[in-house]
Amino acid sequence: MARKLRLGVDVGGTFTDVVAIDAATRELIAKIKVPTTHDAPSGVAAGIIAGIERLLAESGVAPEDVAFIAHSTTQATNALLEGDVASVGVVGMTQRGGWFARSQMHFRPVTLAPGVEFAPRFAFVAGRNGRAIDEAVDSLAREGVEVIAASEAFGVDAPDREARVMNVARERGLFATSGHDVSSMYGLRARTRTAALNAAILPKMVRTATMTAQAVERATISAPLMIMRSDGGVMDVREIERRPILTMLSGPAAGVAGALLYENVTDGIFLEVGGTSVDASAIRAGQPQMRPARVGGHRTMLRTIDSRTLGVAGGSMPRMSAHALVDVGPRSAHIAGCSYATFLPDGAFEGARIERFAPTPHDPPDYVRFVLADGSFATVTPTCASNVLGYVPDDAFARGNALAARAAFELLARACDSTAEVIARRMLELAAAKVLPLIDELVADYELPRDRLVLIGGGGGAAAIVPFVAQAGGFRHRIARDADVISPIGVALALVRDVVERTIVDPTPDDIVRIRREAADRVITSGASPERIEVSVEIDTQRNRVRATASGATAMVEAAGHGTYDLEQRRAAAAHAMGVDAGTVHSVECTPLLDAFVSGHDLRIVDERAVVRLALRDATLHRTTAGALENALREAVEAATSFGDVGRALPELFLIHGGKIADFSGLANVGQAVSLAKEETSGRAHDDPIMIVTVARAA
Repeated sequence: MARKLRLGVDVGGTFTDVVAIDAATRELIAKIKVPTTHDAPSGVAAGIIAGIERLLAESGVAPEDVAFIAHSTTQATNALLEGDVASVGVVGMTQRGGWFARSQMHFRPVTLAPGVEFAPRFAFVAGRNGRAIDEAVDSLAREGVEVIAASEAFGVDAPDREARVMNVARERGLFATSGHDVSSMYGLRARTRTAALNAAILPKMVRTATMTAQAVERATISAPLMIMRSDGGVMDVREIERRPILTMLSGPAAGVAGALLYENVTDGIFLEVGGTSVDASAIRAGQPQMRPARVGGHRTMLRTIDSRTLGVAGGSMPRMSAHALVDVGPRSAHIAGCSYATFLPDGAFEGARIERFAPTPHDPPDYVRFVLADGSFATVTPTCASNVLGYVPDDAFARGNALAARAAFELLARACDSTAEVIARRMLELAAAKVLPLIDELVADYELPRDRLVLIGGGGGAAAIVPFVAQAGGFRHRIARDADVISPIGVALALVRDVVERTIVDPTPDDIVRIRREAADRVITSGASPERIEVSVEIDTQRNRVRATASGATAMVEAAGHGTYDLEQRRAAAAHAMGVDAGTVHSVECTPLLDAFVSGHDLRIVDERAVVRLALRDATLHRTTAGALENALREAVEAATSFGDVGRALPELFLIHGGKIADFSGLANVGQAVSLAKEETSGRAHDDPIMIVTVARAA
């Protein structure tokens, strides 16, 4: 059978990277880098297309080999941050006398960037007068709006009037979206604001998506084009027509997906290091950590991977007082038009002189650069410092010419009455002093086990920052394989994902099953293979919130088959994830497609590809069959339920069957667990093995 490949495209600020990954072995087959085309008439789509075409032409990849293709994009984020948005009209619908709903839908302008505000126009319709909807849309169209966002109180329960507004708008040649498109949660103001922001980026995102999809078709790639979501999954590119805002922050999400799916990280902090900034994200028990996204300081209904950004990275420039280095960044070398010293040849600094300057009119004039003999500019960066001090491995993307970098640091050292090594170390210390507090913040926020924590470096500048930061903070670290393309690798390996949320007071078992089924149906509609879909269900009793997250590989990828690893290789993967010797790890019979490995208090569930699928501590395993599941489940939950002053706390609960892991953590009662388990295992033979895993929680 011909090999099948997964293509991943990551659109960065400077470069667009394209990779091809073997779907069965997860081996990197090819990678291409092209400039990101921000200023092209077709925008970033031109770079995406160029990258795909070059990869097909130069790597021997045939279009029929492609089983999956997806891309991430910074376009939504950049559009909002830069204020490059469409004019939006909000049609708010109320019942007669609905002054409170109207006040919730009419929000103040949102500050997108210094001096740039997003201020949509508003029109309100009272009652159920269809003609009034037509008049409201026509009025906004006359005012020049390009996109209509429809919103109504309780529109998530009865979206027919929001849909009516969208139909009217589209009949008039306008783009349209609605509150129920972006969220099924209550919270009228946040949902209306999110719908309006979604509308603001809709035209540009649709144009890019259309051009990219057409290019994929012209390349005769039959796999449907996917696009990265902000939660680390992918969705069908056609969803851009409804929910482009879901791609916001998909760039950082791609890197985290790479750390999870390619590097198999269990507990760690992923540091994606570029030239200008570091994105830091926490991974706990093999899962990325999520948070609600905010735009201009305002809450939205969008959940994103919690990625925190610092303005220091591999290309950050030094700043100095009269005779001392005082800071690094946030301005980077490429913004200032300077070469990295370590990427220049020997002798480049003969006859060079130092000067202090302001890279942009808004910067202080204390940044340092070298004027070379030929009139060009260069500077030293953390990448240069790490090369001088020997922190960069020979095979790292950041590896450069240490001799040229040393010559630059010697010039700077003479100005500071010091030595090249001292100044290089001082530069890395200044950078680490910014990164370490952020690491401490993530450790505290997510209660990460500091003794087992690993810093994982990704991005082209990983070796410039991560080794020194790890040494300074006393952490273990590693540079990810193929670190310079870890983001497109994450895109290539990502699963189709969708989330369904509902606000329900005291949800019944039937309510939960219905929401779970809706989430599964959505990812199937987007192309996921029904046989391998996994759905996790969370219930927040304080907020009356039920959330079902479904994910799965596309049918074409599943059909490609997977490479398998023997028991000892899977044991080694589990040991690596636990940070222990493989000799201390023993296996526990689980299911035909998944193995359970235990060492001390740690449990890892590993699949046939030696990928750790679940990481738990202090877990209890209960082996049963599909026919005996209900009684076994009740007994397992009861045995692990805790009782305290505030009542009873059900355990974290996982159901493992076949190749699937279902997460039922956060359920309020055992009846909900039983109903979900029946839905999850429907179709299983009576004697099929099932593993129940519980982790007791404090009441």
